[in-house]
Amino acid sequence: MAPSDDEVFEKVREALVDALGVDEEEVVPEATMVGDLGAESIDFLDIVFRLEKAFGITIPRDELFPEDILTNAQYVQGGKVTEEGLAELKKRMAFADLSKFEANPVVSDFGNLLTVNDMCSYVKSKLA
Repeated sequence: MAPSDDEVFEKVREALVDALGVDEEEVVPEATMVGDLGAESIDFLDIVFRLEKAFGITIPRDELFPEDILTNAQYVQGGKVTEEGLAELKKRMAFADLSKFEANPVVSDFGNLLTVNDMCSYVKSKLA
């Protein structure tokens, strides 16, 4: 039986508290991984490891963080993700709410996109 939304959130929260050294109260659904919780690229390796262990899933690196799109001249022009790039991000990151990023798709802002809620949605999609 698949875990409930609350069970998924609690396990994700625990993984983030352990990996990032933040307080439990800081890990709320709308908190951004980078801006609010201070995650850096190296932290995401730890987070992925902890989520894989907690949920018994495998997380391919480019699935959660499609960096290849953000560094591809086909999808990025003038420091912004093109319409084609946004379409590819939406396809590969169906678990994430990209609406704010779509309004101003500056590549350097992408790190502030992922929220705790997006991480929970991702895990739920892997468990489905």
